[in-house]
This record gives sequence, structure tokens and C-alpha cells, in this order.
Amino acid sequence: MEVLTSKATRRSTRIRVEIPVSVISLDRTKPFGERCVVLIVSAQGCGFRSSEALQLETPILLSELPGGGSVTARVANCLPLGNDGKYFLIGASLYTHGNVWGIADPPEDWSVAAQGDPTPSPASPSPASAPKLTVNRKVWPYNLSSEGAKARK
Repeated sequence: MEVLTSKATRRSTRIRVEIPVSVISLDRTKPFGERCVVLIVSAQGCGFRSSEALQLETPILLSELPGGGSVTARVANCLPLGNDGKYFLIGASLYTHGNVWGIADPPEDWSVAAQGDPTPSPASPSPASAPKLTVNRKVWPYNLSSEGAKARK
């Protein structure tokens, strides 16, 4: 009998990053708007730090992505960071999967994850126009920089 762990069932590789984004709620009954920092990304979603807890299933818009694009998602989980209640780690599940983060040379499983997805929405940056980001894997959290520029240290 095969035992499936969370790693075995993960749909795509996660990459640690530090990407500033704007996040707003698309649900008028759950107002939210804040500049946040995305800390981890995959082809299906991300985890970002917020100063407010968000209710599960809340539709959100992440904008000011690398390349100037935006993408819609839903809140998949919300965990407090520490015991002081100052910050929360919000897990967001993208409605349209893929490399919306502009990662240069993304893991191979990112293209497999996006194959069954519908056509990207106009809110998503086109791969040709979005600047590619390079990942400095020697520093945590991995630092991103525009293609051709040095990563921050």
C-alpha cells in the first residue's frame, strides 16, 4: 500500500520569493485592500503576509505583479504568524494556473499544472511582455530581480 504524503500529492513545486503586491477583496461584503509581500509561489497559488486575517473562500485580486499584471484567486487558508496577531500567512489559490510570477526557468511541473487550465484571463500578464525574474537560491527568502539585473542580497 502506497502512503501519500503532502509532498507526494503536491501539484507543483513551491519557490520561496519576496514579491511586493497589492491585494484587494473582490467581495463587497468583505472589504480588504493592502500592500502585501508574497513569500512563496507555485503554479497554482501563493502565500502572502498580511496584517489582517481573511475569510476562507474570499475572492481576491493580486495586482502589481512582476511585469505589471494581475491575477484573481481565492483565499484557501489563513494562519497567524506568531502569537501577537500582527501578521497572517494567507494562502491563495489562483483561478488561472501558471507562471504569473515571472519566474525565469520555472520548474518543469509548472507547465504540466497549467496544461488543463482555461485560456489565461486578460488580467494575466502575457509571457512575452512580462519581464522574467531570476531566483537567487543562495539566499532565504529567495530574492528576485529583473532579467539581467543582480539579485538583492
